[in-house]
Amino acid sequence: MTASTNSPDVLDSSGEAPPVAVAARTGGPWSRLPTWLRRTVVFAGLIGLWQLYASASGVSSFVFSGPWEVAKALAEGVASGEIVTSTLTTLRLLGAGMGIGILLTLVMTVLATTTTLGDDVLTLVSSMVNPLPSVAILPLAMLWFGLTDTALIFVTANAVLWPMTVSVGMGMRTTPATLVMVGRNLGLSGRRLTREVMMPAALPHAIAGLKTGWAFGWRTIIAAELVFGAAGSEGGLGFFINNARYYALIPDVFAGLVVIALIGVALDLVFNLIERRTVVRWGMKEGTSA
Repeated sequence: MTASTNSPDVLDSSGEAPPVAVAARTGGPWSRLPTWLRRTVVFAGLIGLWQLYASASGVSSFVFSGPWEVAKALAEGVASGEIVTSTLTTLRLLGAGMGIGILLTLVMTVLATTTTLGDDVLTLVSSMVNPLPSVAILPLAMLWFGLTDTALIFVTANAVLWPMTVSVGMGMRTTPATLVMVGRNLGLSGRRLTREVMMPAALPHAIAGLKTGWAFGWRTIIAAELVFGAAGSEGGLGFFINNARYYALIPDVFAGLVVIALIGVALDLVFNLIERRTVVRWGMKEGTSA
């Protein structure tokens, strides 16, 4: 009898059973290639299509740049330090906003888990504020905090906070009842039960919320910089892109967009690595193909 693809007897190249979603995919020569090679080929194909459009479409260089021109602009920006400085400025503001958002998420979800009032407040406030685009409160932030880093950090923290509270709160509310009962049988209750049982059980949701929160924060800080401009004497990537647009430096505009995309890919790889080293390894979540 032929073994089922979902059977635990079917192992992947690492000697472990692949997750159901991976095992159910249609096989073929492409799927047998290493992941890094497949995605490198896809990336090269996208670059080729980009160059083909730039060369064959007749589009004006005033509104569109090919990959070679963008690569040169990116190299010049890195050599001059302009792109590096802008990138570090944006990452610094994003890091501060995410740090505040993570801290508030921990406080709010613990209160919502341990008290009925906290749950009512968090549910009502998140349902009102979560759908609101964070950049929409930028004018208020500018009035409250002036043209300072604090205004950008405020809107970024707001963007990070609500997706994370929803995700972490869901993780705590869906903690298996067996784990909760075991914790109570060991004498745990209230905050100790939350800290030692429910929070570890919510780790998959917390990592998913962190990925969503950083993506919201990343988009918000770039959009805010496009509107806000420089914070003090420094400008981030959004300011760099808008400034390049103002002076019709189209390759620089694309270079800034490429940096944003590369940082997004890099951080996504970091989060996937954290997932594989924690919740996947511990059997809390099925893994994805490496």
